[in-house]
Amino acid sequence: MGVFKKIAKGFSSEKMSAKSRKRLIIFIAIITLLSMTTSTVAWFTINTFAGVEKLDVHISVAAQLKVSMEDHGTNLDQYVKTITNEMIDTYLAKQNTKLADIVLDPVTTSDGVRFVNQRNVERQPNQKSYLEFECYFIATEDMWVHLTTEAAENIPGSEGTKVTSSSPSPQNEVVNCTRVSYTTESNGTATFENNKGAQVTPLSTFDLPSGTMVYSDSTRLFHLDEMTPKKVTVRIWIEGEDPECDDDVQLAELTVAMSFIGCDDNNTPIA
Repeated sequence: MGVFKKIAKGFSSEKMSAKSRKRLIIFIAIITLLSMTTSTVAWFTINTFAGVEKLDVHISVAAQLKVSMEDHGTNLDQYVKTITNEMIDTYLAKQNTKLADIVLDPVTTSDGVRFVNQRNVERQPNQKSYLEFECYFIATEDMWVHLTTEAAENIPGSEGTKVTSSSPSPQNEVVNCTRVSYTTESNGTATFENNKGAQVTPLSTFDLPSGTMVYSDSTRLFHLDEMTPKKVTVRIWIEGEDPECDDDVQLAELTVAMSFIGCDDNNTPIA
């Protein structure tokens, strides 16, 4: 406050020229602007990118629904109930990388498809930016596929959709700035935000209930026609615009478990 008192005193002096007063007004405006823009912290400090160092991904599906990393047509025997890190590594090997080498540095997106960093430079998937892979879902009857917090029956290790971190606080707050999008050609992109907060980007997101799972149009990801495989592009990233995406969450560990269930047109789970 002492600085501002001196400024105010000098500003009221009759000896101050009009030019000096103009400069002073600009200076005060800059100070005011800085005090407003530093109240919310987002992104990592520029040039200190060291994002999520360890990422685990688990995918499981419920009854009447199967998945694979490849399109096997209608041969159900070639589809499985879970996708493991090893399967994702087989996919990533075509890009000369593996899940253990993926570093999630902060990016942002307005559509869940194109991503840029803090300098507004477009980033490519699986190159120390965000994880992207394709998988194929197939069902034995028509259904809407939803994310669910419920564990898939008879699937060992299935715990439902969860985003967790084994890192200590405050690193484990990385779970709150994690996003996962699901893109299909016919249904567009649906984006899951764990512990959804205030809207920070133009991208629309949804969260899952913390208690009993309730299915609705907002939890729909895509539609499947009976015995017709559908390619789904999955993207996992750390949203740089999220207020909790700051230096505190660098070098965190992150586990993303995804569980899927099929529902009818009334959003009732299919047994």
